Amino acid sequence: MEREPPTVLTPHSGELARLLEVETAWVDAHRLEAVHRALERFKCVVLLKGSDTIVAAPGARTLISAGTPRLATAGTGDVLTGIIGAFLSKGMEGQLATTTAARNVARLLDVLDGAELWAVVKANGYGHGAVDVGGAALGAGASVLCVATVAEALELREEFASARILVMGPISTSREVASAREAALELAISDSEIPEGVRVHLKVDTGMGRWGLSELPEPPVEVVGLMSHLASADCDPEFTETQIRMFREATEPYRHLTRHLANSAGALRFPDARFDAARCGVAIYGLSPFGDAPGNDGLEPALQWSSLLAQVRQLAPGESTGYGRRFVAERSTWIGIVPVGYADGFRRDLTGTEVRVEGEPRRVVGTISMDALAVELDRELPAGTPVTLLGDGVMAEDHARVAGTINYELVCGINSNPARSRRVVVDS
Repeated sequence: MEREPPTVLTPHSGELARLLEVETAWVDAHRLEAVHRALERFKCVVLLKGSDTIVAAPGARTLISAGTPRLATAGTGDVLTGIIGAFLSKGMEGQLATTTAARNVARLLDVLDGAELWAVVKANGYGHGAVDVGGAALGAGASVLCVATVAEALELREEFASARILVMGPISTSREVASAREAALELAISDSEIPEGVRVHLKVDTGMGRWGLSELPEPPVEVVGLMSHLASADCDPEFTETQIRMFREATEPYRHLTRHLANSAGALRFPDARFDAARCGVAIYGLSPFGDAPGNDGLEPALQWSSLLAQVRQLAPGESTGYGRRFVAERSTWIGIVPVGYADGFRRDLTGTEVRVEGEPRRVVGTISMDALAVELDRELPAGTPVTLLGDGVMAEDHARVAGTINYELVCGINSNPARSRRVVVDS
C-alpha cells in the first residue's frame, strides 16, 4: 500500500508571523485568519500551536481545540498530535490517551494516601511518549518526573521548565554533571563521589544487587533524598518486607530527607513501602506490574495500537502463509494480512496471540515477518477492516504470556517512527 505523507507546518505565533511577514501581535489577535492565510500560501496542513490550537488542511474543515491552561505547560500540548492525526494518511497507528494516564495517576495517588507520586517516564515513557505522559502526570498531581539518563532529562527540561526531574541511572562524566547542574536536574548517586551544586538522592542497595551503596554515609548538604529499589514486589512478599525493613533502618536517622522506595508493585501491595514518595512507572500507563488484568488494581491501559487488513485471501487445503510454512490450512481458510511486523515491535514470538479484527478476537498465525503478520478469519472481510493490536480488550499482559516476557518489554519495543506509523495523542 503506497502512502504519501502530508506536509504539516507547526509554528507558534512568532514563527507564523515571520512566515507571513506580519507582527506577532497581529497573529495573536487574528489567529484564525493567520492560519487561513498560511493555508492559502503554503498549500499544506497548518497547525498554529497554543492553548487554543488551530489546525487546518486544504479541502478540509478547520479545527480549534478547547483552551486549557495545561497546554501552555505541556509544550505542544496533549491534543496536538491527535489533531494532526485527523489529517494524516491511514495505516499503523499508536494512540495514547493522556486522560487515561491521568486517571491512573489519580488512582495511584489515592492508594498512596498522602505520599507523593513520582512518575517514571524513562525509555520515552515506556514507549508511550515521555513528554505527553509527563505532562499528563504533572497535571494530575505527580510531583517529580523520573528518567534513566541525563539526555532524557534534558529533553524533558525543554518542555517543563520548572518541574523536578530526577535522573536515576549512573552518571559517568563530568560533562553530564555540569549539564545536570545547569538544567537544575536531580541525580541519584550510588557511590561515594557526591557532586557539588546539584540536588542529590543517595541510593542504598537493599537487595536489588544493582546500583546502590552498601551503607549510607552521613549525607552532605547536597543530599535531598534517600532511595532504594524493590527487586521482587510483584512476586516475593517475604523478600520485599525484608527490603522495606532494611531501608527503614538505614534511613531512620535521616527522616528529614525525602525517602522513596516503592515502585508500582510496591505502591499497590505494600503500604509500608510508600514512605514519603513512590516512583511509579508501569502502572501510570495502565499496565499491571503483576502481569494480570490491569483492572484488578483499578488501572486502565492508556495505549491503543491499531492497523488494518491490507489484503484478504483464501487458502485452499494444503496452502500456507508466511515464512517457513508454519501455518498450513487444513481446510479452506480466510487469511487477513496486516502490514505490521517485528520491525514495528510486533515480535516474532507473538504467533498464536489474539488481536481484534473489527472488534472480534482473531488468532495470529504463521511466522511474523518484518513488515507483516497474518490473522485467521472466519469469513471474507474487505481490505481496510480495522485491526486492534493493543487496547480495547487486547491486553499487553496477554501478549506477554504468549511471548514469554513482560508487558513492559512489549510496549517499549513499539516503533513509533513516523516513517512507519502514525502516533496520535488524545486528550478527551
